[in-house]
Amino acid sequence: MINFEKFSLDNGLRVIFHKDPNTSIAAVNILYNVGSKDEDPDKTGFAHLFEHLMFGGSANIPEFDKPLQEAGGSNNAFTNNDYTNYYYTLPKENIETALWLESDRMKSLAFTKKSLEIQRKVVIEEFKQNYLNQPYGDFWLLMRPLAYKVHPYKWATIGKDISHIENASMQDVKDFFYKHYAPNNAVLTIAGNFELQYIKELTEKWFSDIESRKIPERTFKKEPEQKEQRILEVERNVPIDSYYKAYHMCERSHKDFYAIDLLSDILSNGDSSRLYQSLIKNKTIFSSLDAYISGNIDNGLFVFSGKLNNGSSFKKAEKELDSEIEKFFSEKVNNRELQKVKNKIESKFIFGETDVLNKAMGLSYFELLGDASMINNEIEKYNNVSAEDIKNAAKSIFKKENSNIIYYKSIN
Repeated sequence: MINFEKFSLDNGLRVIFHKDPNTSIAAVNILYNVGSKDEDPDKTGFAHLFEHLMFGGSANIPEFDKPLQEAGGSNNAFTNNDYTNYYYTLPKENIETALWLESDRMKSLAFTKKSLEIQRKVVIEEFKQNYLNQPYGDFWLLMRPLAYKVHPYKWATIGKDISHIENASMQDVKDFFYKHYAPNNAVLTIAGNFELQYIKELTEKWFSDIESRKIPERTFKKEPEQKEQRILEVERNVPIDSYYKAYHMCERSHKDFYAIDLLSDILSNGDSSRLYQSLIKNKTIFSSLDAYISGNIDNGLFVFSGKLNNGSSFKKAEKELDSEIEKFFSEKVNNRELQKVKNKIESKFIFGETDVLNKAMGLSYFELLGDASMINNEIEKYNNVSAEDIKNAAKSIFKKENSNIIYYKSIN
């Protein structure tokens, strides 16, 4: 159980505080409710670009990292389709340094030509290195537009095309910031050995004078039900053939999410999992094979990703994988197998609660989903999943017409 207090400032900033008397470290997490799905289809990659720009300095702090390092702290950030997250850890005595840094860039990010050009180059290089020049790196650049035709999940966080970042103007950057980076579009979570009144005083001191902004209303079109299988064949200079298959699944808040997540673990979590034992160890069809969910807030994907062994054909690999999937249609998962994956998830949650930063990040995320208190119900929701729920979940998503396949052929 993670205990916390929650309050809001007049400008709309939601603040969550978790008192942890067992640590001398403070964690500060700020989550902005903006991800790549909020971008203009003709100007993608901006949410990720901003993750970098936010470290380029603000009105009163030209060098963002220097004061944090002097305070004995560290920080980082990440962006995905749904939100952007910034986080710090530092000695509790120096917590104001993190709040000062974060409030100053929320209020007045430094929009300098130098910072934009530096971060533009960094993101372009990341695009080339991780997505274009990395073996299999363009998988999501291919799968997303194959699986999504309407919803903005159809482009990756890095962006649709490298030209969108190359052509980003200063005005484009400013417009994106003032649309989304605002106190009324953020969740600030602080975890550490403090008193609530002290945290209220600090957040008022550093954030109360930042004006709220008009946040654009989200009007995403829901991805329509897929009616036929989609197949894409590509050839690349990669070591071995790879096979990818993605099925549409429910949104994060749906009751079936937990059964589907457990289903993915039964298939490929560890050496005792079904896919490893059958298709890697015994039949040696694949050299590696994973099943995982994208974890998106809106309707996501259930993905199979496998590297074929030499001598295995796409046809054979597909047939064997489909055979493993179809077992869920007629057979219930045995209780021992189901309990094993539940135990792994519970252990992961319990272990995560020993880390002050994990708790801060988790509270922010569940507040974004609807209420931070939901974090304390997760284990129960997984434990309530039955073998019949797993079977029904498999039937609901593993349909041929709901699948998207990429045959990723090696030209070596």
